[in-house]
Amino acid sequence: MSSKLIPSSVAKAIDFIDFLNDSPTPYHAVHSAIRRLAAAGFTEIKERDSWSSLIPGSKYYLTRNASSLVAFAIGSKWKPGNPIAMIGAHTDSCCLRLKPVSKKSGAGFLQVGVETYGGGIWHTWFDRDLSIAGRAMVRDGKGNIVSRLVKVDRPILRIPTLAIHLDRKTSFEPNKETELFPIAGLVAAELNRTGEEEDRKSEEEEEGKDQTFRPLKGMAERHHPYVMEIIAEHAGVEVEDVVDFEMVLYDTQKACIGGINNELIFSARLDNLGMTYCAVEGLIGSVASESALVEESTIRLITCFDHEEIGSTSAQGAASNFLPAVVRRLAVLPSHHDSSSDKSYEKLGDVDITTAYEQSLATSFLISADMAHSINPNYMDKYESDHRPEMNKGTVIKIDANQRYATNSPGIVLLQEVARRAKPPADSTTPNGVPLQLFVVRNDSSCGSTIGPMLSAALGTRTLDLGNPQLSMHSIRETGGVYDVELGTRLFESFFDHFGELEGKILVD
Repeated sequence: MSSKLIPSSVAKAIDFIDFLNDSPTPYHAVHSAIRRLAAAGFTEIKERDSWSSLIPGSKYYLTRNASSLVAFAIGSKWKPGNPIAMIGAHTDSCCLRLKPVSKKSGAGFLQVGVETYGGGIWHTWFDRDLSIAGRAMVRDGKGNIVSRLVKVDRPILRIPTLAIHLDRKTSFEPNKETELFPIAGLVAAELNRTGEEEDRKSEEEEEGKDQTFRPLKGMAERHHPYVMEIIAEHAGVEVEDVVDFEMVLYDTQKACIGGINNELIFSARLDNLGMTYCAVEGLIGSVASESALVEESTIRLITCFDHEEIGSTSAQGAASNFLPAVVRRLAVLPSHHDSSSDKSYEKLGDVDITTAYEQSLATSFLISADMAHSINPNYMDKYESDHRPEMNKGTVIKIDANQRYATNSPGIVLLQEVARRAKPPADSTTPNGVPLQLFVVRNDSSCGSTIGPMLSAALGTRTLDLGNPQLSMHSIRETGGVYDVELGTRLFESFFDHFGELEGKILVD
């Protein structure tokens, strides 16, 4: 890349690419986010603990299932029932996941059984250099079973297409159950690798077989031995110490900057790690100054959920109690922490906290952040003629009259004011602010869904849906804009910086 392309927008995009390459699964995305939050002074807390020690003016994060995350910063002038500025995104992307019994073979090939996760464009997964990543549950040698991240960096799997000479169909719609199994190698090569050693192991096992009862077949029976060896190696344990795992396939081709002027990002998982990254960096940027929380009376919060691509109905999805439970606990936090206080939990000074949760919900605001559709020049007729978002032109406000998106006019007014006050990129010719775009789907097209409507219904909190524009959504390889990364981050930073000031000025009950 040319040395002249070091402006802040490009630097932010390069940092985002590092985040993408480190995050092939929701577990890795949360782990990557935690590293950034910890470096910025956020302290880990747990749901199972008391939060009585939380102090206004401080920053915290917690996880659920290691695949969903909440992080927040408490204003020094916080009072129970005050507003909470929230941004919600999701950590998961459409992918293929190893089946509980993945060991397959056919026509001399070792194959791996997979199931589809979400609504992926599955034909894009053919003829790609694939590997596996996820988490393994392993014995730690101390009598515990713990979670270890696994990311195999080399290509080990591939889903081959059928040669055109054998299939002249004009459309390619593979059967997801019979034609989507990756090949992992050749049976003959695996026999040559293990050969006599495997035979000897089998004989020894038959002679002195372990008689311990196993409710399920052993992992080595359910998965190819070499797959087990690779997972164990990357988890840092012996094969016999791997108790179970959750592994997905991912494309080993790394995210990169492309386009003839280095204005595009080519990557997997832009939906929705693009918005996860902007949310994390926006929160961190908003509290970078030591004085950022001194005059703040709100809580600044981000939440990144798992399982959005499959409907969010899980313990760690947006339809769970994760965010409501966190908000309920935060809404009643006392203004000043005093461990020696003997005040009633229901009354702290002059504040009656029996309705603090409801008060906070009524005054809070949630931005539902999920990537948006950019105009595709080859399919112009698929877009409503007056709503055609472009890449590198700013974050897109998503609107749907049928409430597939939760945006309404008060939310648009608020976001315009936030965008107007945002710090522009350092290399921008605009004196202040960041641009926004509008999107509605055509009346004769179906509309996607987000976490926005379900959370606004569950919380009763004002909500707006938005996202940065991209192409090829749900493909194994997507396209986004370099400059939109910083524009989205600065928009979110401005939201946290100015929400407390703006909240009381937009008067709608």
